[in-house]
Amino acid sequence: MPASPRESLTSIRPLLAVEGGCLTIHGSDFAVRGARLPEVRIGDVPARIVRASSTELAVRVPGGLAGGATPIRIEGRPGETAFVEVASVLATGLHQVDNPIFDQQGHLYVTYSGARGQEVPVSIFRVTPAGVREPFVSGIVNPTSMAFDPHGRLHVSSRFDGSVYRISPDGTRKAVVTDLGVACGLAFDRAGTMFVGDRSGTVFRVTPEAEISPFVLLPPSVAAFHLAMSPDDVLYVTAPTLGAYDHVYRIDPDGTMTRAYSGFGRPQGLAFDTAGRLHVVEALAGDSGLFRLRPDGTIEHVIAAPALVGVAFDPQGGLAVCSNETVYRFAALRS
Repeated sequence: MPASPRESLTSIRPLLAVEGGCLTIHGSDFAVRGARLPEVRIGDVPARIVRASSTELAVRVPGGLAGGATPIRIEGRPGETAFVEVASVLATGLHQVDNPIFDQQGHLYVTYSGARGQEVPVSIFRVTPAGVREPFVSGIVNPTSMAFDPHGRLHVSSRFDGSVYRISPDGTRKAVVTDLGVACGLAFDRAGTMFVGDRSGTVFRVTPEAEISPFVLLPPSVAAFHLAMSPDDVLYVTAPTLGAYDHVYRIDPDGTMTRAYSGFGRPQGLAFDTAGRLHVVEALAGDSGLFRLRPDGTIEHVIAAPALVGVAFDPQGGLAVCSNETVYRFAALRS
């Protein structure tokens, strides 16, 4: 059907996507009144329309795309093309339950966490900037969350034995603190104090001398606790529950707790980018993916993706997001 003179494609949101994510194409006078909707192609592949009006078309990103800047075209509009950046697969065959993590050299660390009590041959893999996956750490049952301390040393929690392990550059491990319940989320402040989220409801504070004390109490979680520390030592926590909505908690250094945002269905992994902006993975909402929390308390949908659990930023501003099984890579995050 020819486009009417009034028809136009004005924008696409968000501008980054993973296979299966839902993009919204904004415009005017889309031809949706008849029995047949206009065909939308992402790259050369038809995309399924999941919602349509005269001003919006919501489409699922199809599989089989090469990644990178990918054109979006609508039937009947040969002169109108927009572009979305589609993620490339960096690693698969994993079992992530929280964020992957980049070191300062751009290596990405990912886990095979496994079922409760499952012993696997490799606990943590290291993925080089070239995309080569290498076995790195073995012998940790149910590796869960990872964080670097201020000295650049990698730490990982085990939800199986309630311990946190410090990992040497050669991949050997040493338990540095134990008896932390179902130990999940990890974060460090600038002084080297460790914070550990026990999914039964406690966030522990662990000094560099390994002295443990409860820091705050939260509702128990049905999954992992997820922690992220801001550049000014404010701790942020997500803890998925069975409620209709869950919160992103803000915890000041003195332990004062507030709700930074309360509109997510199931927020999970969260991390700060190189500009100090907080990003949160939302796994179950209709427009799922990665969201940025603005200073005014509103959110911005940054990446369209289904069922993510984690996010990580590299020192150059690129990022990775992950589902339970697969890590996806983007070259850079758009402002």
